[in-house]
Amino acid sequence: MQNRRRFLTAAAALLALPATSALSAPYERLSRQHLKANPNKIEVIEFFSYACNHCNDFNPIIKAWAARQPADVAFRRLHVGWNAAWSSLARLYYALEVSGDLARLDDAVFAALHKEGRRLYTDRSIIEWYVQQGGNGQKFGELLKSFAVVSKQQQAEQVRDSMGIDSVPTLVVEGLYQMSGNTFEELLKNTDQLIAQVRKK
Repeated sequence: MQNRRRFLTAAAALLALPATSALSAPYERLSRQHLKANPNKIEVIEFFSYACNHCNDFNPIIKAWAARQPADVAFRRLHVGWNAAWSSLARLYYALEVSGDLARLDDAVFAALHKEGRRLYTDRSIIEWYVQQGGNGQKFGELLKSFAVVSKQQQAEQVRDSMGIDSVPTLVVEGLYQMSGNTFEELLKNTDQLIAQVRKK
């Protein structure tokens, strides 16, 4: 489990850029470029999990960064998991997204897990928590198992596997560049630099 939770820089080896490339930010170039959700924008994907301690620490930082991005940058988050507990949390994330509750409860999930010590790893525990947040437990329980939510979870796992992502949090720019940095601040600085270079291409 721990190898899944390590900060991305512990595993990522930096690859030298081709001499003809204008890109200069530290990153690992993936084996191929993957399709973007919006081909007309510069895409940044955050792979994360509610269960990850580093993702919890990174959450307010990456949200503040995303809020500052100009209109030509598309930021999206993919909650991924490698076991049943993390997969349950992934379904929680996508259920909140589908229900329209994500903006209201996203930070609350992190707090429940990392500050309150809640174990939201089963549908029963998730529904109980959701009801305590003022939601309809029966409807949310149905949503957790719905085609829409399960499809989103499966799609996120497919993207994770196709990109070879094995740790969180991980940032990928343009479906091709897995970013690195020794601190969260350095990671985002490098991401900003790469976005600026991509914009000039």
